[in-house]
Amino acid sequence: MIILAATPIGNLQDASPRLVAALESAPVVAAEDTRTTARLLRGLGIAHRPQLIALHDHNEKQRAGELVERARTEDVLVLSDAGMPTVSDPGFAVVTTAAAAGVPVTVIPGPSAVVTALAVSGLPTDRFTFEGFPPRKSGELRSALLALASEPRTMVFFEAPSRVAATLEAMADAFGADRPAAVCRELTKLHEEVVRGPLADLARWAAEGVRGELVVVVGGAAAREVSESDAVAQVLALVAGGMRLKEAAAEVAAQTGRSSRDLYGAALAQR
Repeated sequence: MIILAATPIGNLQDASPRLVAALESAPVVAAEDTRTTARLLRGLGIAHRPQLIALHDHNEKQRAGELVERARTEDVLVLSDAGMPTVSDPGFAVVTTAAAAGVPVTVIPGPSAVVTALAVSGLPTDRFTFEGFPPRKSGELRSALLALASEPRTMVFFEAPSRVAATLEAMADAFGADRPAAVCRELTKLHEEVVRGPLADLARWAAEGVRGELVVVVGGAAAREVSESDAVAQVLALVAGGMRLKEAAAEVAAQTGRSSRDLYGAALAQR
């Protein structure tokens, strides 16, 4: 069986009894970083030493088949460095390979930076979307954010400290300087901090220097009339990101209430 197990995102005391029991008995652990998992075992006082196999972005597709074959006869525990495997972390290829092969997959739930940040953000939690890490290149970042400008749900992003100021500034340009947001830093750790405010203010704050693990939560777009030019710009941004024009027009139409046919024609004329 494949067992996906969530690990603490900062505080070791968040390790569940089920996680500890699994680590104490698992013959094989597929770990995002075997050194991090070895430290986790020591930190939890676990004497058992399972076979640790590296499973990361660069080898997951090649290693998934091997792990699934082993899971036919023994439990294979899949861990990321922090949080839930497959959520912006390795594990997805293992799950899909196991599902295709008829090998059972189960989960030991636990800490999640996405849900933790959402809960403390002070922004609506009834509907949200997780966007992972935004693109690094400025042009791709702008296109991706413009495509989300009319997204009505709260949005959750991961970002690196070295890029967060530029990303927040780009968000302020794409979503509006006054769009409410929160930057959640070092969640569950000693220096946990949540800074809330308009995107423009957060961009200025981040420009002074930010350290640690970060999650950015941004409020969704308010229900309002979106101008045709803005809607067409969103369509073109989606197309620039690789989406087909017809699909992009339909998506923006669903978000804005505008005619998909009109958006398609206007965007086609500007290409």
